[in-house]
Amino acid sequence: MEITIRVNGQERTASVPPETTLLTMLRANLGLTGAKLGCDVGDCGACSVLVDGEPVNACLMLAAQAAGRDVLTIEGLGDFQELSPLQEMFELFSSFQCGFCAPGMIISAKALLDKTPNPTAAEVREALSGNLCRCTGYTKIIDAVMEMASRGAAESERA
Repeated sequence: MEITIRVNGQERTASVPPETTLLTMLRANLGLTGAKLGCDVGDCGACSVLVDGEPVNACLMLAAQAAGRDVLTIEGLGDFQELSPLQEMFELFSSFQCGFCAPGMIISAKALLDKTPNPTAAEVREALSGNLCRCTGYTKIIDAVMEMASRGAAESERA
């Protein structure tokens, strides 16, 4: 079946079997490998992407369910030459060690900050609760999101 989705601002089409997950379509058919295959059952969040602004586990969503919708992957935020401010903040705080969880964690943080620009630490923990990290203990991750929110609030107050 032909599936057309808007990925990172560009309309993309792939021919996939009906049982294809969004994650498989993104990785195998569209070459977007930022979202990772971790647990394949929706527990780890390594495959997190935004669909119409909402975080989803791409390993659980069928590609057909994303047809005609807007999908944002980590590749849509920035790249190695030009990181997004949120990616820079995670780097500044040395939030990750191995980096496997980073794309999903950053995408989930973006979803939170888009909806709640000045979250509490509890709101950050809740928003990231679907993303597992085996390396860091989460403190630096939460600190990076809180600092991003703080800087975003400061920017909006100056405007």
